[in-house]
Amino acid sequence: MSRLVAWWDRHQVALYLAAILAGALLGLLAPRVAPALAASVTPLLALLLFATFLAVPLVDLVRALTGTRFPVVVLVANAVVVPPVAIGLSRWVADDRGLLVGVLLVLLTPCIDYVVVFTGLAGGARAQMLAATPLLMVAQMLLLPGYLWLAAGPEVLAVVEAGPFLHAFLVLVLAPLAAAALVQGLRRRRPTGRAARVEGAVAGAMVPLMAATLTAVVGSQIAAVGAQALTLVRLVPLYLAFVVAAVVIGLLTARVARLDVPATRAVVFSVTTRNSLVVLPLALALPGALALAPLAVVTQTLVELVALVVLVRLVPVLVPAR
Repeated sequence: MSRLVAWWDRHQVALYLAAILAGALLGLLAPRVAPALAASVTPLLALLLFATFLAVPLVDLVRALTGTRFPVVVLVANAVVVPPVAIGLSRWVADDRGLLVGVLLVLLTPCIDYVVVFTGLAGGARAQMLAATPLLMVAQMLLLPGYLWLAAGPEVLAVVEAGPFLHAFLVLVLAPLAAAALVQGLRRRRPTGRAARVEGAVAGAMVPLMAATLTAVVGSQIAAVGAQALTLVRLVPLYLAFVVAAVVIGLLTARVARLDVPATRAVVFSVTTRNSLVVLPLALALPGALALAPLAVVTQTLVELVALVVLVRLVPVLVPAR
């Protein structure tokens, strides 16, 4: 088993790309499985984050928010620097209100869940990233209505609710974090007991969990995107431009703040990764006249997943260990 774990750890990027491709083929060739795949996304993501949190000693979370500039840098980058860039890029689809609202919803909200996973995969400061997620959640809940009012008009505000954000934070952050804390506590009491075996098994399952999550996300949404491919294809260069801009923003803000290498990598992933799985319910609640908004959010997810798999290898090159 240890050899198998070592093998998929070495080939994780290729496995993630294969998972995305498998999800696309499954969703296109067997669209009836999309509802089941969609229902599996949240449990899989919760398990994935449980595995991530279990690998982070909880004492590191306290240190992550004290004596460091990281939370301030992440907050400023996401809440001050990114919004003008996102709003500027959204002008590319200003002629279609559905696409415009979808783009704004997803690009104005920083990720609070699997960004921790990708940060860890790239050798970033995942404990600091995890500790910053409550700040990012509160900031986007407070600032998103104002930015939407500025860029899309006051009528959009009627559908912006706190519920999806709070639900995602409870299910995808607090619950897995509490479970990880329980296992870590039991393992400290009995270092060779069942909790230690659980911790070892979960750590070894990180790559398969990530691959399963990618397959489920892509497979559940690809058919809906494919049906509107000609309309949605214009979003691809927009989202790719955002990824490039976000990487530059992350590198520059971290350099100005003189963060260390792991924290710099974490800032890059925080700025690049958006909260698509959380804002999708908001987009789905929009009226029929804005029916393209949810598909705009899903399209961003598909582009981002491919970009993140690439960035897992590219960011350590851009921000090498000293």
